Order: sequence, then C-alpha cells, then structure tokens
Amino acid sequence: MTLLGKGFGRLDDAEVIVKQANVPVAEFEAYSADVTAYIGRDHKMFIAGEWRHAVEGKTLPVFDPATGNEHGHIPAGGPMDIDLAVDAARRAFESPEWSRMKPADRQQLMLNLADLVEKNFDELVELETRDNGKPIGESQIDVNGVAGLMRYMAGWATKIDGRTTNVSVPGDHFAYTTKEPVGVVGAIIPWNFPLGMASWKIVPALVTGCTIVLKPAEQTSLSVLRLAELAEEVGFPKGVLNVVTGTGTSAGAALASHPGIDKIAFTGSTGIGRTIAHAAADTLARVTLELGGKSPVIVLADSDTAAAAQGAAGAIFFNQGQVCTAGSRLYVHQDIYDEVIADVAAIADGIRLAPGVAPGCQMGPLISSEQQVRVEDYIDIGISEGASVATSADSKPDAGFFVRPTVLADTSDEMRVVNEEIFGPVLVAAPFKDETAVIEVANASNFGLSASIWSNDLRKVHRMVPRIRAGIVWVNTHNPVDPSLPFGGVKHSGYGRELGPEQLDAYLETKSVWMSY
Repeated sequence: MTLLGKGFGRLDDAEVIVKQANVPVAEFEAYSADVTAYIGRDHKMFIAGEWRHAVEGKTLPVFDPATGNEHGHIPAGGPMDIDLAVDAARRAFESPEWSRMKPADRQQLMLNLADLVEKNFDELVELETRDNGKPIGESQIDVNGVAGLMRYMAGWATKIDGRTTNVSVPGDHFAYTTKEPVGVVGAIIPWNFPLGMASWKIVPALVTGCTIVLKPAEQTSLSVLRLAELAEEVGFPKGVLNVVTGTGTSAGAALASHPGIDKIAFTGSTGIGRTIAHAAADTLARVTLELGGKSPVIVLADSDTAAAAQGAAGAIFFNQGQVCTAGSRLYVHQDIYDEVIADVAAIADGIRLAPGVAPGCQMGPLISSEQQVRVEDYIDIGISEGASVATSADSKPDAGFFVRPTVLADTSDEMRVVNEEIFGPVLVAAPFKDETAVIEVANASNFGLSASIWSNDLRKVHRMVPRIRAGIVWVNTHNPVDPSLPFGGVKHSGYGRELGPEQLDAYLETKSVWMSY
C-alpha cells in the first residue's frame, strides 16, 4: 500500500535478482546514532500536550524485527491513561482555541506539519524501517505519502460547507445545512504501515475540527510518538492530539468502549473489528472499520505473461505480504497458467531477504516472531491440504523474523490457505477456464477489500469490474493508493472509507437549520 499514486507494480523495474544470497546480520550496521539514541530513550505518552509515563508505571519491550533483539521500551498504557486522554481530547474539542479556530488556520497547521515531516524525512524513514523491518525504499515511499496526504487533506479544511434548500411547507422559510465535527475520535491502528496508518486517522480528524486519541500498535509505536513530537512543535492546541501506547487488550479495549468517544476509527483484523463494533454499539459511537482481505489477482488469457507475473509478484510480496490489500489469491487462465506460475516462482526465488537498510534488500522481516510462526504454519497447512510448492529457494538471514516468499500452486477452494488471511508473503494459485468461473471463485471469499484484473481486452475488463464484489478494483496494476481516491471494502473487509473527500463524512455531522420568517 503506497500513497500519492506510487504503486508497487513491479518488484524491481530494472531486473529480477534470481540468485539468492544469505545476508549475515553482521552487515546490518547502517542505522544512525540519532535514531539509535531515540529508540533507546525513556519514551512517554502524549496526553493533554504533556509527555508522561503510564499511570501504573508499566512498560512494554519493542523488538528489532531484523535481529529479534529487544531495542527499547514504550509505556504500557491502560484504562486510566485512556480516561486521561479522552478527557483531554474532550476539553480541547470544546475549548474556543480549537472549536473557533478558522478553517484556514487548521489548514496552515497541517501544512506546517507536512513541512516538518519532510524536514525530518531521513530520520522518520530510518525509524520506520528500524521499528517495522520493511526495506528502506518502502519506508521512503511511506513517509513521502504521509506528507502528501497532509497536504492534500489540509486543503479540505477550507472547503467543508453545507447547502441551502427550498422547502415546500406553507409559509416563508429559509433552510440550510452546516457541517460540524463529530467530536472526540478514538483511533486504533496496526503495525504494517505505522506512520501511514497514523496519518490516515490523525489528518482527517484534525482537518475537520475533531480531536483524537490514537492507540498505535504496541509493536510499532516509536515513529508515531515521533510524529506527535512534530505535531507539538507545530503548535496544535494541547489535547487536540493524544497518543496512548499499550496493548490492544488493555489500552485498545478501553478506548473502543469509552463512553466519551464519539467516533471509532479502526484498521486491523476482521476479528478485532467485530469486537470493536460490539463495544461501540453499547456507547452508540460512530464506527468505521478497515479490515482484512483475501484479494484476487485475475490474469486473463490475452495478458502479457511476463508483465502479469511481475504484477502478481508485486501484489503479494510488497511489504512482506503484510498488506490488507495484498493480492494473495492468483487466478490465471488455464492457457497461460503454467508459464505465469513459473515466472512468479522465479521472481519469488530471486527476492533478496535482508535487514531493511541492507544494500539490495528487496524484502525485510515480518513484524514479530509470532507472525513468523503463524505464516510458516500456514505454509505447512497448505502443503498438508494438497497444494504444491512452486518456489524452491530456502536461504534467508540467520536471525530475525524472516519468511521466504512462497507460491502454493494448484490450490482448491476448500483449502484454509485459500479462504483465510495469512498476512505474509504466501501466494495461493489456481487455473480457471472462463470469465464467469473466475468471478464466482473471486467472489466466494468472505472478504471484499480489493481485486485486480490483468488484461488488454477492455470489453472483458468493463464486463468484469461491476461483477466483482470489492471496494477497490485495479486493472493492470495492484496496490496503488492516492489521497484523492477512497479506500475501503465490503463484506468482512469492513465499512466506511478512508481517503478522498468521502473520508471526511465519517468525521462530520450534518446540522439542518430551519428559519420561519
């Protein structure tokens, strides 16, 4: 998932590295002293414009995914910290300093924050890779995207308006609507795009005049805390932005069920999304959920097989497959199936696994040892269910949470690996005979976040797009995202939209005003 339209259509536009080399962890020495010092310092949460430890004084360790070593601590916030943050956000929302701030001033604050993101670009990129494990080049795209989203959304602050209408009841009347911020937002984000996901929640909330309490993933809170420092430097009023670190079962659960929250914005797994929806039902908070996916990649017979293979590989192996829109189900027309699968497997075998800053790194580690075990277990499950392994490379770094990109071919619809979200670099593939058959299997999933079609026949493409049940359909590409275009899914992939003008509706209430004269 990238911002500003910088899609990930190819793993390497210049060449595919076929020969895999083991990368000793000893080569992993590229991080700056400043970032190392930041990671190891005494981190605090940001509440009411102040930096503080968790009320109970507890901390959580954070690990370097490339080595498996513990490299810092964050506060282990809990319900009492959430109470403080929600109270601060409520006071800030109702304060004249924020509630009466002119739209142009909110716009300027966001533009100034974008300036600081760009000014601290190298530090944020390095910190994101260190904390998450992704290749440095992907972190560069992510941080560029954060600044771009801020600049795009900042402009909407001055363009939020209502409308007038002519009512038909007897008498003389003047009627109009206004748009007002919904209130205090509680946001919970995942670990796969820490800064990106934080910006997807923070930016629309502040642009519309809401205040926010953000709970980042406990695995990747460091870059988000650094972003809060930049927001403080910009001069957002105290309590407008609050960041509480901690686990989902403690801080996250307390935030989702808090009676002082007016809207919950969540990105993460479908299972946790259900729990949050249940909690929000008790408080009647507004909810938007961006959840899991099992996105189909459909390659028609007329496709350029080499381009389709590159696209399919990019769709699943980008960000180590830890992407909600990952193209994890590959359906290829039977006439070109063997050729495309062979090409995708060769690409996978040629991907260089290494720590994110290592020269030539094409894939970094997964986020944690738990995720590593989970993905490897799914590979074993696929094999036990009868899938054939099309990939053959087995080398990887000797430490860290690495999993080799894997292609499971000749899968069938009843397999768990076909129906369940793996969230790792594992592609399941099967042939199909015709357009109708492939649409049926594509729609058979409980998920409906995204899909891609690979074809040069626009007649077939236009017939297929409306028949695919997904919030996003790409054609001859997979995973590009732009701030101007809404992002979100259907079915078990959630409801509501991120990005685009449509995102603003989730943070605004419409008030009708009726005057009789």
